[in-house]
This record gives sequence, C-alpha cells and structure tokens, in this order.
Amino acid sequence: MLLRTLQRMVRSHTTAEDLLQETYLRVTRALAERAIDHLEPFVFQTARNLALDHLRARRVHARTIIDDAPISDIHNVIAPDAALEDATHANRLLESLTASLETLSPRQQKIFTLSRLHGVSYLQIAEQLGVSTSTVQKELKLVMTLCMTVAARLDH
Repeated sequence: MLLRTLQRMVRSHTTAEDLLQETYLRVTRALAERAIDHLEPFVFQTARNLALDHLRARRVHARTIIDDAPISDIHNVIAPDAALEDATHANRLLESLTASLETLSPRQQKIFTLSRLHGVSYLQIAEQLGVSTSTVQKELKLVMTLCMTVAARLDH
C-alpha cells in the first residue's frame, strides 16, 4: 500500500521503490533511538516527506542541471588546469567559487567537501548523511553545475 502511494506521488516505480527503502532505513533508525506510539502514521509521514523532498529536488534539477555536460568539464572546474598563467583570473575564479559554494545548503556543502576534497564514496556519504546514493549524486551534480556556471561566467 505504501509503495502504491509513493508511486502515485512520484510517478515512477523505480523511484518509489528507492523511497520505500529509504523510508524503511529511516524508520528503523528512529525505532532504535526511541519508541514510536503510532507506527503506521509515522511510516507514512516519513515516506511522504521523502517523496516531497524528491519532488522538490527534481523541480530544482529541472531548472538548474545541464544533463549533457561532459564529466571532464565538471572535474576541470574543481581542479582547474595548472597551465593557467593569469593569477588574477585564477584568484577571481577561486573567490567566485568560494562565494557560490557558501550559498549552498549545509548538506550540499558537506557532500561536496566529502566527495571532492576527501574522496569519500557516494555510498559512504549517503550512509553518513542518512540519504540515498541517488540524492548524493543529484546534489553533487547540482554543485558541480554551479561551479561550471561560475567558471563560464568568468571566462566570458
């Protein structure tokens, strides 16, 4: 019944299954921390909240993500070519990237830091933050697109 409810909300069987699994993980964690008097409503509310978060992220994704950006371009934003001879340009880029990264949510900043600066795997990040691997990938893609946009703006 919960799977059907999630499917109606997100209109995708695969996504609904992922959300159902995430619901199970979160409810299990919550039960380990405290007793829950009304378990069924708690489970449905948890699933509903996850579905709404997913739909919200999908709307943001639709507005901001460049799906066909080559992965090499994305990595070059974070590790710019060492051949940059213009120190002023490099400093402006760094300042702009820093300012843009500070506008991210705390979760997005954490995902970016763990993945790009500490080399933590998506799975480990997902477990540490209590989110799905898909969420980590989507958030990181959003951050990387922001970085590419900043770099492109400075190049023009």
